[in-house]
Amino acid sequence: MDRLQAYDLLQKKISNQNMIKHSLAVEECLKELARHFKEDEEKWGIAGLLHDYDYAELMNSPEKHGLVAAEELEKLGLDKEITQAIKAHNEQNGTERISRLDKAIHCVDPLTGLIVAAALILPSKKINELTTESVLNRFEEKRFAAGANREIIKRCSEIGLTLEEFTGICLRAMQKISQELGL
Repeated sequence: MDRLQAYDLLQKKISNQNMIKHSLAVEECLKELARHFKEDEEKWGIAGLLHDYDYAELMNSPEKHGLVAAEELEKLGLDKEITQAIKAHNEQNGTERISRLDKAIHCVDPLTGLIVAAALILPSKKINELTTESVLNRFEEKRFAAGANREIIKRCSEIGLTLEEFTGICLRAMQKISQELGL
């Protein structure tokens, strides 16, 4: 499955535009991380794009989120390394995070929410005016974007990055697609 097919699937499955934007943000962050680590950008990007494929139908069953998507997507021919990462991004389903991709997608997911929230409190609401330092300052404010689990974000050390490096890479990635994100 290529990126175009994955995006088409996503749009058919998810109607909420904010979820689509979130998926695009995770995709772009993972592609940027893949470049950084000299990994397969398309594979990492598709994992990010489809990581919440089953979210809408499983909002009330978080222990199944990722598992159902992986099963459905494997039947459609998606690479097992990608479906493993989709399962592993959600710690509530009990999937072990093994590969660097598994660990990266797990940390990227909540960081994108923190970055979006930090952009939205700027007077301009423009992500291109956001700095890594600003995001890290907000990171320390526990009540700010409380749904962005800081403990999960800090697990970026498991992929060999400091919090500052990780945040900077993801922020730059999201800034590249600011128009698609509406920021």
